[in-house]
Amino acid sequence: MTLEEMRLVDVRTVDRDSLVDVTRVHIDEGLPKEERLKEFVRQVKNPYCFRVGNVVVKNVYSNDGVSLRERFEQFARTL
Repeated sequence: MTLEEMRLVDVRTVDRDSLVDVTRVHIDEGLPKEERLKEFVRQVKNPYCFRVGNVVVKNVYSNDGVSLRERFEQFARTL
């Protein structure tokens, strides 16, 4: 499956049993950032669509250089 095909997976029709449960993904925190990212993608198979337990998650990535932590902090300030 190409990255574009992974990105376009529809959470309404995807077979949830075909998705990796990220609670079972284990990444060595001692690895450099680049290697941790590669290991996550290797284990999760589709970084755009996966499960957390029984919940299907559709992930969208941005190229603006803002980290997930920074994005959550921005979100929290708006509450």
